[in-house]
Amino acid sequence: MNTPLHVARFTVAYWCVLVAAVLPLVCALLAKRAGMDKSSRQGGYDNHDPRGWLARQTDWRARANAAQANSFEALPFFIGAVVIAHQLGAPQTLLDLLACLYILLRGFYIMMYVADMATARSAVWGVAFLVNIGILFIGYR
Repeated sequence: MNTPLHVARFTVAYWCVLVAAVLPLVCALLAKRAGMDKSSRQGGYDNHDPRGWLARQTDWRARANAAQANSFEALPFFIGAVVIAHQLGAPQTLLDLLACLYILLRGFYIMMYVADMATARSAVWGVAFLVNIGILFIGYR
């Protein structure tokens, strides 16, 4: 008796989960990068006290750090939504498109956060959240 071999596929939506997991690291790099050209004694990035150094930052560095925190906060819901959608047998093309849209929106969100575009940033956050809810429910029957 031949049983078919099941090969799991790493879908576009799963790749988007990886990208979403990297976004907070990009934000952290943004927040810390500008301080790396000086020594910690001169006010540059202090790897011995990175959280304390970040807490003392202002303007766009502080906003990049806040975007990092928000990106980590949004990550579990996105991961869960993608996994649940796969488990429920969501249409793969639609799932992949929504996951890509979510990543695109989160990228815009980060750019708007760092650029201090508060109202637009909040609107993009809301749309991304609705897209994530859509991902969660597209497999619901």
